[in-house]
Amino acid sequence: MASTLPLPARADRTLTYPSPLKEFWLNFALNKGAVAGLMFMTLVLLAAVFAPAIAPYNPIEQFRSHLLTPPSWLAGGDARFLLGTDELGRDILSRLIHGARLSLLIGLSSVTMALIPGVLLGLLAAFSPKVLGPLTMRLMDILLALPSLLLAVAVVAVLGPGLINTVIAIAITALPAYARLTRASAIGELSRDYVTASRLAGAGVMRLMFVTVLPNCMAPLIVHATMSFSSAILDAAALGFLGLGVQPPHAEWGTMLASARDYIERAWWVVTLPGLSVLLSVLAINLMGDGLRDALDPKLKRAI
Repeated sequence: MASTLPLPARADRTLTYPSPLKEFWLNFALNKGAVAGLMFMTLVLLAAVFAPAIAPYNPIEQFRSHLLTPPSWLAGGDARFLLGTDELGRDILSRLIHGARLSLLIGLSSVTMALIPGVLLGLLAAFSPKVLGPLTMRLMDILLALPSLLLAVAVVAVLGPGLINTVIAIAITALPAYARLTRASAIGELSRDYVTASRLAGAGVMRLMFVTVLPNCMAPLIVHATMSFSSAILDAAALGFLGLGVQPPHAEWGTMLASARDYIERAWWVVTLPGLSVLLSVLAINLMGDGLRDALDPKLKRAI
């Protein structure tokens, strides 16, 4: 009789996979520049949210006996004004902190106002390729044929300068990119099997648009929204520099640059500090956009 050998005990191995959020963060954290940009923008956001509590002075308060006072570490500086004062004796640090609030508000509002209608137009163009598609895309082509800053200047010239009109102008210039990106992504998804299965299951057009197709188009839209956020801050600063954006005495980085351009040689800090604020913020947001692209694009993800 053949002897029966006992089978070796099989190790119970359970494979664990990170959650989608943890996997996203692990891929995002691989980009050190993106992490540095995120940390910087977190500080800027906190400063903007808590500006009344953090800023040493009211941004429009004038100290007439301290006109163009240099930063505290330079000769002639005053310890009460860490980054110095401008031509009207206003504290530059307080104005930069409150200017961050306006710049971030303009960027967020303009991106939202461009994203929502842009996504809707792109989806309509993708689902109606014979009627609405060509008409919508030709309209977007007309808007894209104009330089973005020139178009924004034209819109503000018609509507008038101000915070709300600045947001509207920047949103109009950013709208075509969202519409074209959404249409291209949606057309690519419409040919996939899961969309065909949803149609065979009886899904309506609205369900196909917003439940089936749109969630799979969000990755490139999120990356583009991040990049356009930095472009919105630049456009807002450009309009403010031209005198068509946020109007004085409100503290906005572009407006601060415009009022200080006559003092470039006499007081470099009045021009340099707002310019550095714009530069570092835009750079940090672009670095974050690169990290988002690496974390959301399946082709660029690394094995965790």
